[in-house]
Amino acid sequence: MSGAYSGWVIGGALVLALACLITAGRNRPMGISLLAAVAVLEIALIVQAVMAFTQLDKVTERATFIGYLAGTLVIPLVALWWGKAERTRWGPGVIAVGAFTVAVMTGRLLQIWNGIS
Repeated sequence: MSGAYSGWVIGGALVLALACLITAGRNRPMGISLLAAVAVLEIALIVQAVMAFTQLDKVTERATFIGYLAGTLVIPLVALWWGKAERTRWGPGVIAVGAFTVAVMTGRLLQIWNGIS
């Protein structure tokens, strides 16, 4: 797992969370640009998961690592589904929470990868 790539994923997730918070603060429903941003984040997370699974033998806490990795793949999809169903300002709010959660979990993945408990 590449620390630089994961850093970009964390940064992208935080930018998405900020954009969603701004959209929610402006009392706007979710638009196509936020949907596209969630899709790009999901693609980046899939690439990260493939890179991590190819080098899984380097991780000491495999079960925890795989759990976090699976969580980062599922959370944006659930947030997108829930955010799209909610046609008020809280739809982008849900995606903001999901994107922030992905950023935190990706940071934890890096800690587990580097052997930090």
